[in-house]
Amino acid sequence: MARMRPVIGVALVIACGSTTNPAPPAPRVEAPRAQPPAQPPPPANSSFPDTPAGKTLRAWLDAFNSADETRLQAFVTAYKHPQPADRMLAFRNMTGGFDLVEVDKSERLALRFIVKEKAGTATAMGWLKTKDGDPAEIVSLSVLAFPPGVTAAEMDPAIDATTRDRVIDAAVAKLTDLYVFPAVAKKMGQALREHQKAGAYDAVTESRAFADLVTEQLQAVSKDRHLRVRFMPNVVPQGDGEPTADEKAKYREALERDNCGFRKAERLDGNIGYIKFDMFGDAEICGPKATAAFGALGAVDALIFDLRENGGGEPAMVAFVSSYLFAKRTHLNDLYERKGNKTTKYWTKPGVPGPKFIKQPVYVLTSTRTFSGAEEFSYNLKNLKRATIVGETTGGGAHPTMGQRLDDHFMIGVPFARAVNPITKTNWEGTGVEPDVKVPADQALDTAKKLAAERGKPRK
Repeated sequence: MARMRPVIGVALVIACGSTTNPAPPAPRVEAPRAQPPAQPPPPANSSFPDTPAGKTLRAWLDAFNSADETRLQAFVTAYKHPQPADRMLAFRNMTGGFDLVEVDKSERLALRFIVKEKAGTATAMGWLKTKDGDPAEIVSLSVLAFPPGVTAAEMDPAIDATTRDRVIDAAVAKLTDLYVFPAVAKKMGQALREHQKAGAYDAVTESRAFADLVTEQLQAVSKDRHLRVRFMPNVVPQGDGEPTADEKAKYREALERDNCGFRKAERLDGNIGYIKFDMFGDAEICGPKATAAFGALGAVDALIFDLRENGGGEPAMVAFVSSYLFAKRTHLNDLYERKGNKTTKYWTKPGVPGPKFIKQPVYVLTSTRTFSGAEEFSYNLKNLKRATIVGETTGGGAHPTMGQRLDDHFMIGVPFARAVNPITKTNWEGTGVEPDVKVPADQALDTAKKLAAERGKPRK
């Protein structure tokens, strides 16, 4: 659930954030390929440091490059990696794997590195943070391609006190003006000023580390996991106007290349339809992908939506997908915007193309990584008694987010509205969506299939 001007160019993303921050603000999908940097990367220094972080990087690259889902799952389990194996496998198949070019900064539990994709010419920078364990546990791992014309030094540049103060000032102003709860915005502003006065930022000289620290401090006050400060190596556009035609074209290309997050649409044993998709993309672009997924199922007797890796997206796409499950126009959700005291209502659309699935029982699979718009989908259907939710309690993010420029290279995702369900008169912020049938995420699909089979048996 987000509204942000697409910022294209930072790409080749395997953003594996902390398990406490599973879903950064949209746009969630960025271009899966980018041009290599204007200047070549530094000379190869492909040795792995003999540290917990270095050993973890070696193990990740070995598993990632193997293209073996079993090995990837073993790595995820051993290193407590928050990124699921199937998503890593999809990313590996897109890139062909990575060759290590250089570890350009190394600490015992953290490092920064440069890799080159095997299937193309793109070069990317990565950041790995771990904590002690046997083996080390991954706190975060991200890999971002170099935008066109951006050098290695510009991917995570040093910043000075003037820049830090400017970003803090702008963040406080944006939160004061836009954050959904004014009282919480005031508390966050006060907290940042106190940290600033205490010298908490004085020793933070790297751009990404500074953005991460401010994010942690804001979330510590708000408990709002949509709220995040980001560093952008390419210049953040001025103003909050409409994206340019070029930005729109690149955004569409990115979504199309990722198939709008749709991973599987198939008929399982027992004549059960199964659709797995990992985002709710722009409805104008991604609506046809949903229509195609429904059309591929045929006349199934039950329907399973797999949202265990779905981090959310656009409310309009939530409404579009939901429209295939209702015969009549149905009120799903409202979004209340603090600024302007405005409420937008979301209803199903009676006239969606292709077959509908009105009478079939519906099951929605969830995990702790199910977030934002995926939670809205689950929450709506649960309260309308249209679906059985199976799996784990979801992440707990119900505030749509608006991207706001802080300076040339920093931006903040500000939650500017809140969901209001027409039945419960509240939402899932901070609590998540509680499943009807609570099981570990890796058991959710088998459980849903059994439930569907039992429901389909004739009564005696």
